[in-house]
Amino acid sequence: MATSLSKEEKTAIINNHQKNILLNKYNIEISVIEENAKETPDSTMLTELNNQIQECNDKLTALQQELDSL
Repeated sequence: MATSLSKEEKTAIINNHQKNILLNKYNIEISVIEENAKETPDSTMLTELNNQIQECNDKLTALQQELDSL
């Protein structure tokens, strides 16, 4: 019985997380486009969306660092 994950298994898990974050980030970017398309874009909403994009970028950086450490 295995007591830990292999490097390949860990890499696959991280890659899946990265893909999910990239999908989420793209969804947020589309929301920014939609918000900017309004006659009067909500600046508070745009700020929140941009904060969410930055959070995605931060997560991607952290996951890449973890991947690099394997």
